[in-house]
Amino acid sequence: MKRGVRHLLAVALGLTALLAGLPGQAQTPAAGEPIKIGVLLPLTGAGAGLGIPISNGAKLAEKTINANGGYKGRPLKLIIEDDATNPDTAISKANGLIHGEKVIALLGPVQTANTVAVGGLTHPISLPHVAVSGLGPAVERERRCVLHQGPSQELNARAMLEYARHIGAKRVAVLYDSGYGTVVFTELRKLNASYGVEFIATEKFEVAATDTTTQAAKLRASNPDALFVIGVTGVPIRSIRQLQMKQVIIAPSALSSYEVVKSMGDAADNIVFAEFLVGEDPLPRQKEFVDLYNKEHGRFPKLVEAIGWDSVHIVLAALNKVGLDAGNARLCEAMRGPHAGMLADYDFSADDLNGIKVSSFIFSRLVAGQFTRLPFRVTQ
Repeated sequence: MKRGVRHLLAVALGLTALLAGLPGQAQTPAAGEPIKIGVLLPLTGAGAGLGIPISNGAKLAEKTINANGGYKGRPLKLIIEDDATNPDTAISKANGLIHGEKVIALLGPVQTANTVAVGGLTHPISLPHVAVSGLGPAVERERRCVLHQGPSQELNARAMLEYARHIGAKRVAVLYDSGYGTVVFTELRKLNASYGVEFIATEKFEVAATDTTTQAAKLRASNPDALFVIGVTGVPIRSIRQLQMKQVIIAPSALSSYEVVKSMGDAADNIVFAEFLVGEDPLPRQKEFVDLYNKEHGRFPKLVEAIGWDSVHIVLAALNKVGLDAGNARLCEAMRGPHAGMLADYDFSADDLNGIKVSSFIFSRLVAGQFTRLPFRVTQ
């Protein structure tokens, strides 16, 4: 059996094949009373460019798992709610999923502020909670049932700085948003000196901003070697390119979805992403997932679709360990350990609650709206 296939089988059910259509792997479709899993994502608002593809990845996992028997013959049922990229809405919708739908686990949200808010609901009852975001404020380290699929913001910062050092960029300007971007920038300021990088200009914008030309103009005046852009929409990229700034833009994985790239329009060029999956050129262990997603949607997945896929399988793997009747605390404990995913090899027992290493990053360059995997990798 090829290594890539073995990896996918381990990700899906451990002992049972999940990928529908693989030769010899067909099973009886799941039936009976569904097992409810709550999904809370930004399907509208500024974060929709991330929430929609994550939802697509999660729904593909649900479909594939159920086509191959579900959990002991019972189907999984994802109950997907839109948090509208708003913490108050996230709290309201999470309460509905937890207390109304009686879900066994919660997947999402995306934004750091929303994750922190919802974690305040799941943590006291030890509800298994797989957040899309990376580890944020210090309070999240205490919430051991809130796992984080995204890399820690320190890792995002290190990956961006690694590439800046690789290309010899010493004078860097930074444009970051008031949510996710602020958390990553906080980590960048702790690390930049150790990478020989000076931040010569920094500008902040609101998450929901529709124009950042004023901030971009201030960065232009500093004449940097490169730019760091940290956010969840294509707005700042458009502003930079409208001002005819030609420097390479280095961005974290949150900006690497096709939806966000589409919103950049003609500005989607010469942007380097520190990410994890390039659908046009996947790693061998990712190929079967990429092919399956491409068959379902007619396009390649990115990091966010892989996160959606992985999140469902993380819960399923825990169910396989301890059973459906184990209760919140035991199911939560079963999730805290290694998990081979499409995004990366996780270790949810690690201090940052996901165990992803900086060497796991893949770097891609956006050229005329298309991703190309770069040969550069961090070896440490």
